[in-house]
Amino acid sequence: MAIANLPIPLRMACFVVFLLGSWLPIAVPVYLLIEAENLRTVLVMVALFVIFLGQLIFWGHWCYQKPLSLAAYQAYGLSWQGRQGRELWQGLALGFAFTFGLFSLAAGLGWVQLLPGSDRLWRTIAAGSLTGLGVAFAEELFFRGWLLKELETGYSPKVALISNGLIFASLHFLKPFSEVIRTLPQFPALALLGFCLVITKRRHGDRLAASVGLHGGLVWAYYIINVGELIAYTERVPAWVTGIDQNPLSGLLGISFLGLLLLWVSRG
Repeated sequence: MAIANLPIPLRMACFVVFLLGSWLPIAVPVYLLIEAENLRTVLVMVALFVIFLGQLIFWGHWCYQKPLSLAAYQAYGLSWQGRQGRELWQGLALGFAFTFGLFSLAAGLGWVQLLPGSDRLWRTIAAGSLTGLGVAFAEELFFRGWLLKELETGYSPKVALISNGLIFASLHFLKPFSEVIRTLPQFPALALLGFCLVITKRRHGDRLAASVGLHGGLVWAYYIINVGELIAYTERVPAWVTGIDQNPLSGLLGISFLGLLLLWVSRG
């Protein structure tokens, strides 16, 4: 098929155009007819992900002559081997250890104060699991699954890794220019996180479970700390140290920890 012979950037652009073209006829009526913002957001994002899952099967068939079956997902790192469960838990453990380690250090330095948390902490933990694992699975299948696969078809492993991390950071940085400048430290942090997740996937035989676990553990643990009201910033140091808008990815501490995480997942 002609699309398979296009340069990689154009081929990826075609995928996104097809995806949005299938999604917008669903998303627009939902936005117009449903007033509840949370419900509206959930519906349109679930619709987008379901369409994405379906398109992956057809994309593998069009570009790589894969059969139209669920087995096509194996090319993107999804396999049904028993080790996937173990690797998922290992990734989750590392994500939790990293996040709680960061805030424990900040507390030890007097930059944040530990709080007893809200009365509904267990509910927060449960909600965080859905948010963390849901976001991680969707983003990892897109960025470290489909996108990384496309980049690796025409670029060296190193170029594909760097490109994946920069695209990951850029797409999470779509905001007004004034906000881009104000929160600029977040960009290198997101790029480092993207590099960590690519290396994590590669070190586990190109299976996706470990990177889903790591990503999910980071999001889940931060959700517990943030929504569960487990810390308060003391403002003893500037925001660029602990994180602009109290986002650890927007500060020197978060960037330093992500650098350490990159060294950890790259070891050996």
